Amino acid sequence: MSVTGELPVTLPGPAGPIEARFHPGSGDGRVAVVCHPHPLHGGSMDNKVVTTLCRAWRDEGLAVVRFNFRGVGGSAGIHADGVGEVDDLLAVLRWLVEGQGARHLLLGGFSFGAWVAAAAAGRLPDGLVLDHLVLIAPPVRYAGFDALQPPAATVVVQGSADDVVDPASVVAWVASRQAPPVMVWLEGAGHFFHGRLASLKAELAARLFPGQ
Repeated sequence: MSVTGELPVTLPGPAGPIEARFHPGSGDGRVAVVCHPHPLHGGSMDNKVVTTLCRAWRDEGLAVVRFNFRGVGGSAGIHADGVGEVDDLLAVLRWLVEGQGARHLLLGGFSFGAWVAAAAAGRLPDGLVLDHLVLIAPPVRYAGFDALQPPAATVVVQGSADDVVDPASVVAWVASRQAPPVMVWLEGAGHFFHGRLASLKAELAARLFPGQ
């Protein structure tokens, strides 16, 4: 799925070239990066939840990047159980800081991508400040997820009818964090938010850009 105004770019990554799409935005130093769901289950940067999140941030004037993890689409390498994918994300962030003047980051991920985003949140390149972390249907039972302590400016979005990620486990994980994230609960929404993408986009805009 395309996002209006995007440019195809190829970025240097630890496993070889990374295929990405970049929306330049207003050039004010704010950037958003979105991570896609699990590569071994068909996840890619063209996932409709990913592109919906990209549109939400594009509409606020941010520069936006979505990209394929290693081994997906035109990105080199093979799947690396989340560890290598975190390194892919950090490479994208370095490119934004060094080449695009990024200073303020909004970082998001859907499903497996939420794990990658959360794991990378504490390892940002120097000079990059995390303004918001958005975790959509985070797989909280994924190995290592329970040890993560998200920053205060974290929003978790969960559908009540998710048949992939257990909603009750997400609620429990949020409540157990040292700084509990803001919880956005979409009643009746499944894992892929079929028929609910407009609601998802509106909820994110309201939470991240109140009053706009």
